[in-house]
Amino acid sequence: MAEEGIKAVSVLYCGVCTFPPEYCEFGGTLAKCKEWLEDAHPDVYSRIYSEDSLAKTTEGLSLEAKEKVEREIQKLQAKEATKAEKELKKKLASKVIVKRVERSKRKHVIAVSGLEVFGIDPKKLAKTFASKFATGASVTKNVEGKDEIIIQGDVGDEVEDYVTSLLEEKGLDGIKVERTEDKPKKKTQQ
Repeated sequence: MAEEGIKAVSVLYCGVCTFPPEYCEFGGTLAKCKEWLEDAHPDVYSRIYSEDSLAKTTEGLSLEAKEKVEREIQKLQAKEATKAEKELKKKLASKVIVKRVERSKRKHVIAVSGLEVFGIDPKKLAKTFASKFATGASVTKNVEGKDEIIIQGDVGDEVEDYVTSLLEEKGLDGIKVERTEDKPKKKTQQ
């Protein structure tokens, strides 16, 4: 039995931080959130960030308290900007390694590592590789304790092209995709 007067509420979520716009200031990306809100929903932007609404929310505060709040907001924005800059530098300094590993006889596998820095889910990518190349692919931990995708078969060129295009889609054009080859040591006969 549904009651007559109950209606579903539609909630707007920020396209940057995914909070409701009233709570974007707690997400740390306030400047980007404001830009998004002003472009996407100017009516909500004017309701929240207009001079009148800001004056109403701060009218009970003293002049010193207002200045303190403004300083704290500026500190938070500066801290978030430096954090974002550090993350970008870390991403640009990182590289993806596509390593060809020789197994027994003429068998090869491809090991892809270094993707976790870019926010790429290795399990989903391994599944994509398995279906795209019609081969087995799995995620394991390498000696450094980081995720590494192991793909059966000698598909290094295709993997390199796919990873490069995936990084370009994410807007990371300057990332290096390095190819290496790992051959096992020959066993000496006694």
